[in-house]
Amino acid sequence: MKGTNARRAGLSIVAVAVLTGVAACGPGDSGGRGDGESSSSASSSGEGTGVSPIAALRTAEKSTDGADSAKVESTTTMGSVMAMTADGSLGWGDGLTGTLTITYTGGTMADTMRQMGATSMEARYLPDAYYARMGDVFAEQAGGKHWIKYPYEALESLGGGSGAYLKDQMENSTPNQSVKLLLASGDVRRVGEEKVRGQRTTHYSGTVEVADLATRNSSLSESQLADLKEQLEQAGVTTETVDIWVDEENLLVKKVEKGQSANGSYSQTAYYSDYGTPVDTEVPPAADTADFSELLQRQGAGPTG
Repeated sequence: MKGTNARRAGLSIVAVAVLTGVAACGPGDSGGRGDGESSSSASSSGEGTGVSPIAALRTAEKSTDGADSAKVESTTTMGSVMAMTADGSLGWGDGLTGTLTITYTGGTMADTMRQMGATSMEARYLPDAYYARMGDVFAEQAGGKHWIKYPYEALESLGGGSGAYLKDQMENSTPNQSVKLLLASGDVRRVGEEKVRGQRTTHYSGTVEVADLATRNSSLSESQLADLKEQLEQAGVTTETVDIWVDEENLLVKKVEKGQSANGSYSQTAYYSDYGTPVDTEVPPAADTADFSELLQRQGAGPTG
């Protein structure tokens, strides 16, 4: 029974973790400056640049969206629940595609994944679903299949409005979403020019209301948004800070988001490079793939509405 509960929890944990990994592409969460970054000037407005922060961010949003693909690296922490890294390449020219290697470095999620035989996995993103490759221990308990398929349509079963929001964000997650966060917030300031991993960049910062952000940055229905807002309030998530760094080609090279929840602080830092990199993602072999919903039903824990 204990093994079944671990596998059942693991299926949902994998879903959340893979979603969090791809959030590095678009909306995510973290704080502070990363390694290799230095500040050369600071300003609380666009004075001296000839371009307002809003105008600069609109240009960055269009440039980043039009780049179609990039290499991404991210680190994420969620209180005592999870610490993880993600590394790979993602494309968004025609739906979300790409591959990330996700490694759990701490928290209860890592403990659960360790019980399932692995703390690192490969995640593949395709326009209609994402796939997580589990270890041999999990495969032994899942009919010999190593891959779990999570159709985006099934994500709503993970938890009401939050599940619907995850589905929406997975299907529309791109690096320029972080820029849209600041544009939608109405609270944007130019911090100054800084170097990020040797590149000259301009740093922008702002604070967003999480529930208001979901309203502006998703296609959820009124009932789904109301459900999501209630879940966010119960989780203690109200506002978060967003920082982005844009290079001289108006491309996003770093984003940092951070906030507080009932489980403690959460943060995510993501770096973007090699825009336009080729992304070729294949669907895993059907014979080695199990569907998320079918696995839950087999273990007596079918999706909930």
